[in-house]
Amino acid sequence: MFFEIRTYGKGELAQLYCPNVTIGAARKKLKVWMNYYPNLMDELRSIGYSDVSRSFTPAQVKLIVDALGEP
Repeated sequence: MFFEIRTYGKGELAQLYCPNVTIGAARKKLKVWMNYYPNLMDELRSIGYSDVSRSFTPAQVKLIVDALGEP
């Protein structure tokens, strides 16, 4: 399967990583994984990431995929 780097809603991307749980659980799990990589959160914040954002930009998605691998 080919993964496209593009804008994703937070829940949308989380469910790609965790397809067998609810959207809320998937978002929480993705957040835990993102926090596991401290430099990832610093890099995401440096390019505009916020906990209140509803989506990830393509640049943010690329950083996440580089750290976690493709969903």
